[in-house]
Amino acid sequence: MKKIIEGRVYNTDTAELVGEWANTYSTRDFNFCIENLYRKKTGEFFIHGRGGPMSKYAVSVGGNAMSGSEQIKPISFEYAKQWAEEKLTADKYEKFFGEVAEDGSRRVVGISLTVAAHEKLKQAAGKKGITVSALIEEFANK
Repeated sequence: MKKIIEGRVYNTDTAELVGEWANTYSTRDFNFCIENLYRKKTGEFFIHGRGGPMSKYAVSVGGNAMSGSEQIKPISFEYAKQWAEEKLTADKYEKFFGEVAEDGSRRVVGISLTVAAHEKLKQAAGKKGITVSALIEEFANK
């Protein structure tokens, strides 16, 4: 799905899928709800959700009739972290938001980089066999 919201393009085909969540209802049930969290190349997050006529994605189609629908909703970095913490596995969460230490000694930060800079960081980290976060920490600790 592709949508322009406030002059910004949100496209599920070009964004990176962070994680998926679905309630326990079948897609044949009026209550079904499926949400996918995406991250754009710019670092922005959005949710693509769809659901049945009794879900939060229901829309009125006239009279008392409701229909299922789908929508894209841009969200903040903090909301993306909260959504991921509630709905994804710990491994998926840490893949996108950084490792979480039990003593709270780590802090997750959002940064915006050019695509080229991000690719260079990923390549450099890959050559060393470490994460991008670890590479940045190495630099910061020099």
